[in-house]
Amino acid sequence: MRIIPAIDIIDGKCVRLSKGDYDTKKIYNENPLEVAKEFEAHGIQYLHLVDLDGAKSKHIVNHKVLDQIASKTGLKIDFGGGLKTDEDLKIAFDSGANQITGGSIAVKNPDIFKSWLQKFGNGKIILGADAQNEKIAVSGWLEESDKELIPFVNEYQKEGVSYVICTDISKDGMLEGPSFDLYKKMLKEIEDIKLIASGGISTFNELPKLAEIGCEGTIIGKAIYENRISLKQLENYILQNS
Repeated sequence: MRIIPAIDIIDGKCVRLSKGDYDTKKIYNENPLEVAKEFEAHGIQYLHLVDLDGAKSKHIVNHKVLDQIASKTGLKIDFGGGLKTDEDLKIAFDSGANQITGGSIAVKNPDIFKSWLQKFGNGKIILGADAQNEKIAVSGWLEESDKELIPFVNEYQKEGVSYVICTDISKDGMLEGPSFDLYKKMLKEIEDIKLIASGGISTFNELPKLAEIGCEGTIIGKAIYENRISLKQLENYILQNS
């Protein structure tokens, strides 16, 4: 299972929110590149980079941060937040993104999202399926849609989606543990999906459990920043499982 630390960006700084609420913003580092370099120094190869300003303003904003991290580390970056147009994607890939994540766009403008899948291939495009009570949420989680999580992912899998990041919003940033039951259910009902768990990771012991369920990767945010999980622990985990 891939270990994928998260860096969320507001005003070019590394922050975390609770349940996606911008009013709960806590700044952890003024310099995201420093954070990314520290991840890399501990054997981490992947990074989940979220442009929270972009999610709010509905177009890419913090591409300079992406460019800086991509050009000064060897991390494979998946980038998301406010990607709405072909131009946004061009900027993201030109700035060094390895993959991009589309969430709201897949709900509100499926034709564009499907065209990205066809154009770039399913290795480059991740479906962001963020859910509250198994209903898909959009626009930086400021809105709930009427789409049911599992049928929504199933539908996109038929269109060729391979990677899915699923965040249970009720868990995100709360350090109360991830949605094991939800992920089990998804992996049972959706065949051959590369499921990346996100939200609620709070202790190191949860990682082997997610791997056992069959998650392809897990995104870890606040638990790292609040020193609940150390980079040394992650380094050892990666070494043992490589």
